[in-house]
Amino acid sequence: MSNIPSDLRYAKSHEWLKVAADGTALVGITDYAQSSLGDITFVQLPKVGMELRAGTSFGVVESVKAASDVYAPAAGTVLEVNKALDANPETVNNAPYTEGWMLKLKLTNPADVNSLMTSEDYAKVTG
Repeated sequence: MSNIPSDLRYAKSHEWLKVAADGTALVGITDYAQSSLGDITFVQLPKVGMELRAGTSFGVVESVKAASDVYAPAAGTVLEVNKALDANPETVNNAPYTEGWMLKLKLTNPADVNSLMTSEDYAKVTG
């Protein structure tokens, strides 16, 4: 069974979102997603300043098994990307919810987060 932290929200496409009090949010892929992909060898992330719409692809994760698009769980502006993943993409495998985060968004509408799944809902999807 994969690790599903209760303080995050989840998209059906297996991305997580963690909202901060300042209206920003960290985004990454779930433990289930990284496990399904296998050993991650490359992560392509968007440019800072890019506007993302919920459900649109913002990058690609490549593994020994496949290349897979990664989707924005909510709309927002990219404030920061995790540059450490350039040199160490395997961090997504080792710590998908902490050091393996992919980008930081300034949410367009923080209420959009309510349309994402809770950990309980996500567990049912992946269970």
